[in-house]
Amino acid sequence: MSIEVRGVTKRFGDFVALDDIDLTIRPGALTALLGPSGGGKSTLLRIIAGLEKPDSGSIHIEGNDATTLPPQRRNVGFVFQHYAAFKHLTVYRNVAFGLEIRKRPKAEIEHRVRELLQLVHLDQFADRLPSQLSGGQRQRMALARALAVEPTVLLLDEPFGALDAKVRKELRDWLRRLHDEVHVTTVFVTHDQEEALEVSDEIVVINDGRIEQIGSPDDLYDHPVNDFVMGFLGPVTTLGGRLVRPHDIEIATSAVPGWVQATVVRLQRIGFEVRAEARTPDGAVTLAQLTRGQAEALRLREGATVWLQVEPASTTIPTPTLV
Repeated sequence: MSIEVRGVTKRFGDFVALDDIDLTIRPGALTALLGPSGGGKSTLLRIIAGLEKPDSGSIHIEGNDATTLPPQRRNVGFVFQHYAAFKHLTVYRNVAFGLEIRKRPKAEIEHRVRELLQLVHLDQFADRLPSQLSGGQRQRMALARALAVEPTVLLLDEPFGALDAKVRKELRDWLRRLHDEVHVTTVFVTHDQEEALEVSDEIVVINDGRIEQIGSPDDLYDHPVNDFVMGFLGPVTTLGGRLVRPHDIEIATSAVPGWVQATVVRLQRIGFEVRAEARTPDGAVTLAQLTRGQAEALRLREGATVWLQVEPASTTIPTPTLV
């Protein structure tokens, strides 16, 4: 179901957490709120959930004004970074909890919980306590618990932030598959650019309480509206007074008219990738990303003279002027 945020402002003392935010979240979409810590993304999520009240503006869910409704009347499921599980209850009872307090029939609870545990691949752990699960399993349990009451909106506040990189990657893939099965409107907060680019249908970039840009992952990566968005959605470097992606830097080992001469000052191999740092005559350092095969073909070495250019049709933005 759609979510409409209109003119929402929120202050904490003198600090402006959100400044006149307007946002429409499409029904059934998986939308990421992406931005740096303190940018306002978690505050916006909590206002949508009803856990915080805006100083001004309104929230509409399914076309209904939810601005003054308490969380339990908004029909939203909320999953925090930390699982907040009932430690003394089994996995089954944790997932069933929301249905039990709503006085659902026992047979309905049984069917719904078993169905969800299968969906999140925890049916074999139904009788375990949360302490007997891994971090990734506990987070899947939290998602099943949020989905048990059939919310119209699912809100996730950095749901994988407390997990190690390998488990985060596995759960990102799993969340995308889960969303494609249940089709519930989902909004998740993250400061992880890769997570947002991999999982979401749409990304909302938030900084200093304002929305910088909204669009698909491809739109934002290929057509950033400013240097902040470009720099936040992936690595950037500079060449010829412009911001550019390091993988869009071409390197030649002999002089090419119009290319920028530079000296290789550092080579670093990370798996299949080689990162080359080259200093131009003005003292600026440009970072180029190459495959291992490209670097070997060029026979790059530290101290070598090279020539650089930005690949044609690459995304570039003028380097910000420091005041």
